[in-house]
Amino acid sequence: MTVYVRSLETAVPKTMLIQTEARDVFAAQPGLSRLGSRLVSTCFNSAAIDTRFTAVEEFTRNYPSDDPQSFDPSIGLLLNPGTKVRNHIFAREATKLFVEAARSAVDACQELDALDITHLVTVSCTGFFNPGPDYKIVRELGLNPAVQRYHLGFMGCYAAFPALRAAKLFCEADPDAVVLVVCAELCSLHVRASNDPDTIMGSALFANGAAAAIVTARSGSEKKALLQLDHFETVLTPVGEDSMAWNIGDHGFEMVLGNYVPHIIDDHIVGALKPLLARDPELEALPYPSIRHWAIHPGGRSILDKVQARLGLTDEQLVPARETLRNYGNMSSATVLFVLKHILEQAPEEGDERICSMAFGPGLTVETALFTKLRQAPGAVFSGHMYDSLATEVPVP
Repeated sequence: MTVYVRSLETAVPKTMLIQTEARDVFAAQPGLSRLGSRLVSTCFNSAAIDTRFTAVEEFTRNYPSDDPQSFDPSIGLLLNPGTKVRNHIFAREATKLFVEAARSAVDACQELDALDITHLVTVSCTGFFNPGPDYKIVRELGLNPAVQRYHLGFMGCYAAFPALRAAKLFCEADPDAVVLVVCAELCSLHVRASNDPDTIMGSALFANGAAAAIVTARSGSEKKALLQLDHFETVLTPVGEDSMAWNIGDHGFEMVLGNYVPHIIDDHIVGALKPLLARDPELEALPYPSIRHWAIHPGGRSILDKVQARLGLTDEQLVPARETLRNYGNMSSATVLFVLKHILEQAPEEGDERICSMAFGPGLTVETALFTKLRQAPGAVFSGHMYDSLATEVPVP
């Protein structure tokens, strides 16, 4: 049975962060050591990011607040609220992104009604609340209260793939199933001033965003489908368990992102791809650059550099990942769906357009997937110009 993605939509908060301005704010924080100051400049300047988006509205010069919790613009001070305060913001602001992305994905399938959705899978690793985002989506979109709901929490940057894989399994088990998958992450909730290299790197890379997809195998769905879900695989590298992690601290979640991660990926990416490509002998026999599209999770510039060099991919094949990183930063689980959307919005080519996709996360876990692009998605290709209608406030950090 063939399972399809019928729609793929994205959403970001309205507050844009300019990378150079964010760098200057972090570099000016009191208590920063000389080494910490150099690390801030290095990490922010080398991240290959121009803009990011945040749901923390206080991260703007003009946001009025008599009792700032995250940033005090009057003195340029990054504050350090406790995890409870940060998670309260998550419950409020993540709900907005979950609902916005979900509604867009449903609206994009004109022949489907919200009541047609049989399964709902939500994904996030940047906060918790209950009743959770799955419940909020059911209420706000008017889904059937009996819809089967599943939440994948705290998995990290690769979690969109387990969500899509689960959706595929639901559809294979029930040919009439319609699955709504929604990823939303508010990574910038957890930034703080620090001399710790991992914390500085996280502050330079991470951002907020959401993406949602409708997945189904219903008869006739192939006529308007965007993607065909072909195969998924999971590989744990033999090293790296302590090099990438995501822990809960007293003042937000704490990122462990060792500088050896790109080297681990460099050493093990070929092995991680083997079980996936073995699912398709025709692709397995091809050189990597002969696979037309590569949707790589842009965990950071150095990770993309290592993947491109190891697999011998062209600059053009890395454009979707690099432009997503440059325009949006790393939005954890939602990011690879932004990359896929970028590929879908490229002009169609002749013949099958196969997509090899991968994402990396704690463990070190490598999730891989094969897709087939079926037609050009509606809408314009991503560009910096779209921000004119998205950003309504001037950023500080």
